[in-house]
Amino acid sequence: MPTANSMGARRSEPGALLEKAAMNIHAYVVDHVDAPFRWEELTVDESVPLELAGPLACGITTGAGAVLNTANPGPGESVVVYGVGAVGLGAIMAARNSAAATIIAVDLHDSRLELAQRYGATHVINSQKEDSLERIREITGGAADYAIECAGVIAVLEEAIEAIGMLGTCLLIGGAPTDARFSADHMRTLFGKRIVGALGGSRTSQEMISALLARWKVGRFPFDELVRTYPMAEIEQAIRDTHSGEVIKAVLTLA
Repeated sequence: MPTANSMGARRSEPGALLEKAAMNIHAYVVDHVDAPFRWEELTVDESVPLELAGPLACGITTGAGAVLNTANPGPGESVVVYGVGAVGLGAIMAARNSAAATIIAVDLHDSRLELAQRYGATHVINSQKEDSLERIREITGGAADYAIECAGVIAVLEEAIEAIGMLGTCLLIGGAPTDARFSADHMRTLFGKRIVGALGGSRTSQEMISALLARWKVGRFPFDELVRTYPMAEIEQAIRDTHSGEVIKAVLTLA
């Protein structure tokens, strides 16, 4: 049986590709049996292409797990997702699988917002064209129950904290610089706001990858539509397409 690695996916023979997440750019390494380190492994059904299993090691899984495991929105609640790249779209797809009634996507790019709407967002906001905080308050009738910050931008995080109401929860899953600091209004936070960090989907790779693949197989988590493969010779094109937003999840292959 093929196996998937906690930082990517590999089969039992040497030479399978791994995907290692590094914010927006992903590094690809060759996995050898005699490598000086090993990661947690999990079984992946042979029907699952490795170029699809690999991207679930991080990014998509992080966003989905933040919604399904950490937030776990209840019936009728609202979720705002700031930044709808791979992480944010994973969160959107997961929110669609939850009991949330209102799912709002916020981004700077209309093309990303179109994808968000396709995968479950009930409302989309281009923050370059309108006041996103004001629009969220209008849509929710006051404030959101959950805000998922996927951009790793401090100004965006601080707005996400403002977007939730009393007893609301803001989840930090975007990767800001290591020395970054943020601030929040003391009085409004005192009344029950929660600011929570969520890493790697808040579950083990075994649990998350298996769960998302099960949903994918029955058409409830179409993350494969976000993936585009490139031969190794086209690595520069893959990087350009990632930076431009042409592709959400670029995967390099050795073929």
